[in-house]
Amino acid sequence: MNGSVFAGWNWQPPAHWTKISCIDLHAGGEPLRVLVDGVPPMEGRTVLEKRRYFRDHLDYIRKATMWEPRGHADMYGAVLTPSVDADFDAFFLHNEGYSTMCGHAVIALTTFVHQTGLLNSAPGNELTINVPAGRIHAKAVLRQGIVTSASFRNVPSFVLLRDEEVDVDGLGRVRFDVAYGGAFYAFVDAAQLGVALVPGNVSRHIEIGRLIKRAVAAKFRICHPFEEDLSFLYGTILTGPPQEPGHHSRNVCIFADGEIDRSATGSGVSARVALHYANGELKLGEKITIESIIGTTMSVEAVEQTKFGPYDAVIPEVGGTAYLAGRCEFWFDPNDPLKDGFFLR
Repeated sequence: MNGSVFAGWNWQPPAHWTKISCIDLHAGGEPLRVLVDGVPPMEGRTVLEKRRYFRDHLDYIRKATMWEPRGHADMYGAVLTPSVDADFDAFFLHNEGYSTMCGHAVIALTTFVHQTGLLNSAPGNELTINVPAGRIHAKAVLRQGIVTSASFRNVPSFVLLRDEEVDVDGLGRVRFDVAYGGAFYAFVDAAQLGVALVPGNVSRHIEIGRLIKRAVAAKFRICHPFEEDLSFLYGTILTGPPQEPGHHSRNVCIFADGEIDRSATGSGVSARVALHYANGELKLGEKITIESIIGTTMSVEAVEQTKFGPYDAVIPEVGGTAYLAGRCEFWFDPNDPLKDGFFLR
């Protein structure tokens, strides 16, 4: 029997159904779902104003596209909007709400806009992107129209807390640092917890990450020097030795409501490079490669020393790769009792 059962089939959903179109990518294995059509207009001039409007009036879209049955507990998304002073503005979605910065998303978006021709390429294939944490400068490397890698210079990154301890239910006394790379993370050496950073331990990583985040946030004030919207602990990053020779280390990031990053975490490695530089373990211009839970990597280096409010800070440059994964149109049947999504962990 030749041909396809779908030959000649051209069914379309009813006109009154809501439709949202998306492009899916991944950077280092971490998904990014870009909402490209069907999102209602947003009020606001700055990216933070637009993010607040989306949160207050359109949060059902986040849930419906990130949560099941269209997404999953570890789905991640981005909304792009026109900008008054950059190539575009972007903010980020996840299972719990909204991120302040996302490095894997910036790498994926840089790949997306250059490879698909969404924007006319600037000299050097460079972009400026406004995200909630500030302005990002990104760059793509292309060969025959294909993006082979992308990098970005992040917002100033700094150490907030160093060599602190906290009592964590079920874990005892835990040593940690908190550093900022566009979002605040608590960094913990996994060796003190007796857990290896391998895929078979992800359930334990999520449990540990949640417990530490909760304990640190309850005891310590996490405050951004300029923006109240950015003043919260986003996640826990467990660090350990690499599995491949020549790599600096491996880390596992647990963020939002128990999401586990498949990539090395762009904002996380930015915060790490600030911590290593402050500890005298890394020099300006010294590039390191950090592994993710699945063995994918990001490179990072501190390219400049600066001040950020009262903090000594560095400007990190992060590099990685991303790939287009698909295009989809989601439909929302008004009679579907689960049309707005649900979330299981």
